[in-house]
Amino acid sequence: MRILAVLCLGASLLANAAPTDGIRALADRFLDGKGDAFEFTLSENNGNWSRWNAPTNDNYTVAAAKNGKIHIQGTTLSALARGLRHYANDVLHIDDFWFFQRSQKLPNNLPLPAKPIAGSSSVPWRYNLNTVTFAYSFAWYQWNDWEKLLDWAALHGVNFQLAWVGYEKIYLDSFRQLGMKDDDILDFFSGPAFQPWNRFGNIKGTWGPEGRLSMAWIDQQFALQKQIVARMVQLGITPILPAFPGFVPDAFARVKPDANVVRAPAWGGLPEDNNNTHALFLSPLDDSYAEIQKLFVETQIKEYGNVTNMYAMDQFNEINPVSGDPSYLANVSKNSYTALTAANPAAVWIMQGWLFYLSAGNFWTQDRIDAYLSGPQDEAGMVILDLFSETAPQWQRTKSYSGRPWIWCQVHDFGGNQNLFGKITNTTVNPMEALQESGSMVGLGIATEAYEGNEVIYDLFFDQGWSKTPIDTVSYFHDWTTRRYSGVEKLPASLYRAWELLRSTVYDYQSSALIGVPVSVYQVEPNVTGLHNMTTGKPTALHYDPKALLPIWGLFLGAATEQPGLWSEPGFRLDVVDVTRQVMSNAFDHLYLDVASAFTQKQPASDVFRRGARMLAFLDDLDALLSTQKHFTLRKWLDAAHAWGESTGEKDSMSYNARSQVTIWAPQTLLNDYAAKAWSGLVSTYYGQRWRIFVDKLVDALENHDGKLDYAALHKDIGEFQTSWQTRGYDIEGGMASKSAADVQDVVESIKQRWHDDL
Repeated sequence: MRILAVLCLGASLLANAAPTDGIRALADRFLDGKGDAFEFTLSENNGNWSRWNAPTNDNYTVAAAKNGKIHIQGTTLSALARGLRHYANDVLHIDDFWFFQRSQKLPNNLPLPAKPIAGSSSVPWRYNLNTVTFAYSFAWYQWNDWEKLLDWAALHGVNFQLAWVGYEKIYLDSFRQLGMKDDDILDFFSGPAFQPWNRFGNIKGTWGPEGRLSMAWIDQQFALQKQIVARMVQLGITPILPAFPGFVPDAFARVKPDANVVRAPAWGGLPEDNNNTHALFLSPLDDSYAEIQKLFVETQIKEYGNVTNMYAMDQFNEINPVSGDPSYLANVSKNSYTALTAANPAAVWIMQGWLFYLSAGNFWTQDRIDAYLSGPQDEAGMVILDLFSETAPQWQRTKSYSGRPWIWCQVHDFGGNQNLFGKITNTTVNPMEALQESGSMVGLGIATEAYEGNEVIYDLFFDQGWSKTPIDTVSYFHDWTTRRYSGVEKLPASLYRAWELLRSTVYDYQSSALIGVPVSVYQVEPNVTGLHNMTTGKPTALHYDPKALLPIWGLFLGAATEQPGLWSEPGFRLDVVDVTRQVMSNAFDHLYLDVASAFTQKQPASDVFRRGARMLAFLDDLDALLSTQKHFTLRKWLDAAHAWGESTGEKDSMSYNARSQVTIWAPQTLLNDYAAKAWSGLVSTYYGQRWRIFVDKLVDALENHDGKLDYAALHKDIGEFQTSWQTRGYDIEGGMASKSAADVQDVVESIKQRWHDDL
């Protein structure tokens, strides 16, 4: 009875809540409990978007009200949230950042804007997230993490975002209703760090010692999804819920023996006989498909409420259809959409356009694209995400996706790699040109695989969604710098100069040779050749002269000498570590090439050993640097994974998942080091140990084998070490950040002194 009473009270409060209460609560969280300083007004009535009711451009105004409050009026909740941030940016000179809390204390009475502030969006749809971000960044997120992310998204004007948490519960309940047993369904699911690819049908099941996905995890994620969806609605962010794409457990054939199912192709370099690939795909031409889709959609409406008509459905992510016949593709699409709208007549199919990029040359010709996109009879019934617009836009070659509405997206980061990188001209000028050239572009979106660094790139891009002309990046970086270090009253000119140089070098790459954030040489499997300046696979090439970063580093440190208070700024400490990390990452190349050159020239083994020892000591100091910031620690990732386990066995399973993703990913794939990270603990116990094996093998070859390296033995030893690390785990002593601001300063100064000649 008590639970029922609480639920009834919650429903009553919800029924009496004003539409803008969620934005007022956002103001409280963002501005230290000062939400009462604002009054929010919606200027238009808003219903759920649908294929009959597409969004339009938003606008807002911020002005001083006669009652002494700050009045924000907007067309939607999203506009109100963006107006709130605009006020904070322009009047308070602060912002909301990912990995630290600002140190600046706000005045008791917030100042009124001296003159009205206005803003309007350049596009109606402002999209956020990639399906795989839910693994690379969000696999272990708790509610407090999601709350911060959703606040950040709302403040940046996001009004359209994937809501993929809790998918397995909806899937489980739907297939239970078909008569399938839990054991048969649970065997299909993959571990938490790999669930997006399971949902895509790229992989199935688990591997290694992790065991089956637990019901506790499934139920906890479902409860979390309810919180996420409710908060998104309060903040004016339309959730994109998952639809059923068609992938079914192997045991499905026993329940529906006459169903039209086919095996998906092997994926990710997995061998044909690997048990974790070749998922079953239920043809949308089969009656069972519509039956399951109805269960999927209706279950979500029942559990989350009538909160959205937007559904994500990707059927051929990095796997090609069984047939390329245009009539087959058209029928698959038509039946998929018919099933979706039978469950929810207002539904809109949201599709990632990644498939058209990845298989552009060997499958997705224009006639096949036209056929597959022809399914929805209503033009507004499907929206395509041009996922990789900043590097490989597909909208031109696909004729604006056969005239369908589409969204210009930026990926930027693959797997959560952390090197400094950006394409700010591409992401400010190009989308505005596309908006003029394409008659069906409706939005801008971030489709990054992970939120791990380069934060200014994401802020800039979402702000471009509120500017009808390309943003002036020079003034933008200047103002962004002011907000980032808002706790210091007067910033040194050298700090502004540092960010201007970062803008013009590191962050303004305009070519397509490097597709995204590269990794560093120390993060890839050691070899004598082939690692330096790679542009394919996991690229290690730099798009700027590494020497150009040294004066930037000097400007950061010089700014702190001029204004010591900067060391008390959490954002400054984080950025100094990040820039120092990049300087050291670049310098590692020379230490590695020095070792490799000495070996190929058959220098004495003692000389190779000495050079190798210096290279390993360099990695130790890099690890020490990273340990000063919690964001750059393996321990943060592992602790977050452990926190989800309810038993020792489940904690071990979560930890195995977490370790696997950031190292070898899965056995026998081509994804080794794909999700490489610059993390303390990972550098010392994983990357450093691989390089130690490498140096030992070189020395042994010179001492005992006339300088002939046994490459097979080298890769065998490294492979065995990797599996051991993945399976057993380690007590990562260096992985817990607990150092003070003074320690950051001391470690950076020590690195500068010790490695001055090598940087």
